[in-house]
Amino acid sequence: MNERIREKLTILADAAKYDVSCSSSGSKRKNTVDGLGNATGMGICHTYTQDGRCVSLLKILLTNHCIFDCAYCVSRKSNDVKRAAFTVEEVVDLTINFYKRNYIEGLFLSSGIFKSADYTMERLVRIAKTLRTEHKFNGYIHLKAIPGASDELIHEAGLYADRLSVNLEMPSEMSLKKVAPEKSYADAYKPMNFLKESIDDYKSQSTALVKSIHKPNFAPAGQSTQMVIGASPETDQDILKLSKTLYRDQSLKRVYYSGYVPISDDIRLPTLSAPPLRRENRLYQADWLMRFYKFDATEIVDDANPMLDPDVDPKLAYALRNPALFPVDVNTAPLEMILRIPGVGVKSAHKIVQSRRFHSLRREHLKKIGIVWKRAQYFLTSADKDFRQLGFDPQVIRRRVLRGQTSGRHVKTPQLSLFG
Repeated sequence: MNERIREKLTILADAAKYDVSCSSSGSKRKNTVDGLGNATGMGICHTYTQDGRCVSLLKILLTNHCIFDCAYCVSRKSNDVKRAAFTVEEVVDLTINFYKRNYIEGLFLSSGIFKSADYTMERLVRIAKTLRTEHKFNGYIHLKAIPGASDELIHEAGLYADRLSVNLEMPSEMSLKKVAPEKSYADAYKPMNFLKESIDDYKSQSTALVKSIHKPNFAPAGQSTQMVIGASPETDQDILKLSKTLYRDQSLKRVYYSGYVPISDDIRLPTLSAPPLRRENRLYQADWLMRFYKFDATEIVDDANPMLDPDVDPKLAYALRNPALFPVDVNTAPLEMILRIPGVGVKSAHKIVQSRRFHSLRREHLKKIGIVWKRAQYFLTSADKDFRQLGFDPQVIRRRVLRGQTSGRHVKTPQLSLFG
């Protein structure tokens, strides 16, 4: 790697870290005899698949030049930062060479907008197409779908990328217009809706051709989006309602929440001493409840509680606000109610339903199943005991749970280095 490429990589990998919509779950693109890479393989960005496997992706921008001046963005045109841009061939070479050295298993490629949306999108598509067709690269590829780009280019991107993402950026159009007056929700929703329709069409074709080896393949890992959290006045209720709509109407696979990093002194943005990481974490937990535990957004936050509790997770907060629903009898309650018990995960809930067909479940059985007993004990009954020893006083239980939580420091996992 020569010094020029090394300098570009340093600049554009650093600029890409603010885009958190980076995941490799959902794709099952397999390698071929004469190909490179495998999107299902074990894994200089770490991401995790839906089943928990760690995968390393090369996460870069094509360029940090941008014609827009979004207040929250480090690559905004008015920001005095060092600029760089890769050529199509440079990104292709980096991806192939890093893969061959076992540094990565895929590519996450975003970009600032230079010249126009079509000009930028055309280069992103060329990179993915070259990797797939000329180098037979079958590793994971995640591309940004640039708002304003033509439908033809977005469609072609879906033929070569595993996942596409269109970032809404702000949780409301009013906030977006305030910090990025050149952008609009309409511009973002247009490619989102186009991708949804295209993905649905290809899925229907794939079903019709289920016995054919030539099944159509279009963005098999779906689409995602990102919202910046903490740079605008929206409540968690506003954010989760929007996420619910995106999952329902645009069939998004993931909504990512990025705590605003105070990188600008623009008067349109709040003054923060640090990113709101705890709020970001609570939003991810709430999002998980909606996607896997069948919670509705209105059950997690409401008019009386528009913000998530910073001290306890959303599932525990829900249980404490709804004492009439607890305790849940694990031997008779439906799966939907067992999923609402704090400390009981999706796999554990299904194990409970399966196990109770053969014998009544007692405390020792539940512990063996793997529930978090210190938390769950206050919200369930079993065959041997009613564990509401405290009379279900939400404040008492809250104090007990908080007291039992570990206070150890978080150990940050170091990022892999590109240079040794």
